[in-house]
Amino acid sequence: MLIRDATLADGRRCDVRVEGERIAAVERRLSSDEREIDADGKLLLPGMVDTHVHFREPGFPDKETWASGSRAAAGGGVTTVVDQPNTDPPTIDGERVAEKQELAAESLVDFGINGGVTPDWCPDDLLAEPLFALGEVFLADSTGEMGIDADLFADAVQQATARGIPVTVHAEDADRFDASARERDDADAWSAFRTPEAERVAIERACEVGREAGAQLHIAHASTPAGIDRAAEAGMTCEVTPHHLLLSRDDLPELGTVGRMNPPLRSEQRREEVFERVADGTVDIVATDHAPHSRAEKSSSIWDAPSGVPGVETALPLLLAEAHEGRLSYERVRDLTAANPARVFDLPRKGRVETGKDADLALFDPDTTREIRGEQLHSRADWTPFEGWTGVFPEWTMVRGEMVYERGGDEQYPRDGERFGDARGENVRSGE
Repeated sequence: MLIRDATLADGRRCDVRVEGERIAAVERRLSSDEREIDADGKLLLPGMVDTHVHFREPGFPDKETWASGSRAAAGGGVTTVVDQPNTDPPTIDGERVAEKQELAAESLVDFGINGGVTPDWCPDDLLAEPLFALGEVFLADSTGEMGIDADLFADAVQQATARGIPVTVHAEDADRFDASARERDDADAWSAFRTPEAERVAIERACEVGREAGAQLHIAHASTPAGIDRAAEAGMTCEVTPHHLLLSRDDLPELGTVGRMNPPLRSEQRREEVFERVADGTVDIVATDHAPHSRAEKSSSIWDAPSGVPGVETALPLLLAEAHEGRLSYERVRDLTAANPARVFDLPRKGRVETGKDADLALFDPDTTREIRGEQLHSRADWTPFEGWTGVFPEWTMVRGEMVYERGGDEQYPRDGERFGDARGENVRSGE
């Protein structure tokens, strides 16, 4: 097919030819007798590579499945997802990697599978598998209670690095949590408990271990400017989530327990400083940490509600809305969501609209925003911390040359009149 007169992130207007699974040509004007898609006035982006999702299988299909999670991904312009290991059972050996890969056969989009570390992990067995990365390695307990001690972390980093496997880190130091916050029951108590200092100290220590091992360390969901700066100073990469980029403790009175996540929301000043680092290039990646739970679970007290929010369907639309308002450039959005993830994690066929790359593409009308409503999204968690916000949603999403999502008509919500393709996802490691 030929995508005619599309606008790319850098402002160029080009025709893009797709042959099979790849982009065959990107030029100002191409002749064609094939199927054409009119993209005049539309923005064509490489599909988002979301390096941090929790699709909850095996163990919690009531929260999310590979089918429902990948539908949400495709509906948000995401064409590759990377699933984390804190499922039930956790992904800590070859048998469990194989089990997860079988479940991932339901995916509409390409995927990577991360391996986890616990005292019971099987490093020789696990690290022989086609892992996307080791991690997220939890330096403090979160969902799944996979927190490990410093010695095991250092050993895991060394073993992964010896095999050329990158390591992603959930960096919080439980010794720096503020126990006095346990006396409170307001929505802000969780943010008061898991302190900014806990993140900064853990990132510093993790980076020190990474330097000693010569490791490629990636800091997951950095939520503080100090943590981001420490990672950058150490030469490591980091990601920021949309919720830490756009929400703060000021939003917690309205969000309530919906706003509980790990690491927690920070002050408005810290949020603004994180946004500055995302905009200026200090932050490498925006990833969602898509972590769905049921409404009933999130309706518990601040101490009993599970941590995490869904986000795989709303991340790119929210960033494009920020770009539309001039707070980010479209090139920066492309780099944060596609080009940089592909570079950091060595995915040579992903991340850009260029000849020879996989035809992982999403088409947007940059001037058309839609109100975000949780009940209209595709995750099994039918809620969102961004209820009532606006986003720029894709008209269609393509994975390796095949449409996996198309929205039809001029309906009020993205869910109306849409079509999804068949499962076609491949493991981006074993498939290369």
